Amino acid sequence: MTRDEMYMRRALELAELGRGSVSPNPMVGCVIVYADQIIGEGYHRQYGEAHAEVNAIHSVKQPELLSEATAYVTLEPCAHFGKTPPCANLLVEKKIKSVVIATMDSNPLVGGKGVKILEDAGIKVKVGVLEADARAQNRRFFTQMNLQRPYIILKWAQTQDGFVARKDFSSKWISNPASRQMVHRWRAEEDAILVGKNTAKYDDPSLNVRDWVGNDPLRLVIDSRLELTKGLNLFNGTIPTICYNTQKSEKQENLEYVKLIEDFSLEELLSDLNQRKVQSLIVEGGAFLLNKFISAELWDEARVFTGQSKFGEGIPAPVLPSPSQNELELEGDILRFYYHV
Repeated sequence: MTRDEMYMRRALELAELGRGSVSPNPMVGCVIVYADQIIGEGYHRQYGEAHAEVNAIHSVKQPELLSEATAYVTLEPCAHFGKTPPCANLLVEKKIKSVVIATMDSNPLVGGKGVKILEDAGIKVKVGVLEADARAQNRRFFTQMNLQRPYIILKWAQTQDGFVARKDFSSKWISNPASRQMVHRWRAEEDAILVGKNTAKYDDPSLNVRDWVGNDPLRLVIDSRLELTKGLNLFNGTIPTICYNTQKSEKQENLEYVKLIEDFSLEELLSDLNQRKVQSLIVEGGAFLLNKFISAELWDEARVFTGQSKFGEGIPAPVLPSPSQNELELEGDILRFYYHV
């Protein structure tokens, strides 16, 4: 590992601390190095607050060293006024000597402009250190920027004999407590979570974060003909919730009805989420909805738990077109990860 890679690795570690708190912004970390010593560190902590470069610079106890220091940043410094001033301008103002960047920014408001500001000021710039790692870390951000839709994660639990529910749609509990805690961690890391009508009706999920610490995701349900009863947990008013349907558009407190032109139009739904700057989406079921996403090739990642029980018969689990790339054992459950290229 080169020294540039070593410092960038640390910057990526810092960036990761912002997961679940900075969307729709990307996660960004910054390390400032002088004479082969780290003199400043920072990361983007919260959407709307200071960016990584600002926090790193403010952490430097001897600011006079900045003119001879190198800043390692996981994403091209921003070049536009948004919630905060441009970070590229700040680096110029502080007369930083050189900047090493993991990857360029796909945001058209930035893309290349940040590097140009730095180079025009005479700052030495190097791009591409641990680029693949940086892009993987911010794959939600890059997916939204490049495809104008959220990063889509499919998630379900299935029995050993391949069913997601019994014939009466009941499914509790296929996975064990350790697996369910993992799901709550994921909810805290993503922007929104979606279920279909039958999952909402028969499982009555709350779709919030309980066994982990973090923000609740935006709750989404597809109920085309508005057949779900208002007594369900989804409609308890505690968390912002959207009900996609073909009947009406209407806003209530913490509940919005959005009318789709076409029944179960995933493209319409994803377009609406993109306009709301929803960067990532977990699709939790049921089987019909999951299969809609799979057949439309509208998914980026799938996380599938296989529990230890067997149903013998029931509703078959979705089938993915390629084998899993990784798997993890969780107290007897097997968690498999799939990635859609």
